[in-house]
Amino acid sequence: MNYQLDIALKNRTILNSFFEKCSLEELNKVPEGFNNNIIWNLAHVIVTQQLLVYELSGLPMMTNDELVAKYRKGTKVDGDVTQQEVDEIKSLLFSTLEQTQKDYENGVFKNYNSYTTSTNSTMTNVEEAIAFNNFHEGIHLGYILALKRTL
Repeated sequence: MNYQLDIALKNRTILNSFFEKCSLEELNKVPEGFNNNIIWNLAHVIVTQQLLVYELSGLPMMTNDELVAKYRKGTKVDGDVTQQEVDEIKSLLFSTLEQTQKDYENGVFKNYNSYTTSTNSTMTNVEEAIAFNNFHEGIHLGYILALKRTL
């Protein structure tokens, strides 16, 4: 599992660079032909990881209900985010992953509610959820790279 969590950390490090490279305006811009923006994708990967790993394990998430409702699967941009919201999302990028590693090492994940994704991948345990989440975050990194090219 250390390998999967290391991959997640490396991907989050790349994702973090967009907070550094992009202005608030760039983070919020929805280019023509796209349904979302860079900040939506950044928040979405955080929310999805929490849903896949924590909620499906029957554990409390580290994200609040408002963030989950705004960025979960099936949502889209509903207006510009403020710098304060960007800062909150940025703070969750690594803290959620660090807590996941601690919780995994401490054996917190005891149960898992099986879930089949839209790609028809069925997860039956937290290890599979962490592995699938890496795939999911890679897809969104690709979207972010495409969005960045349009700016």
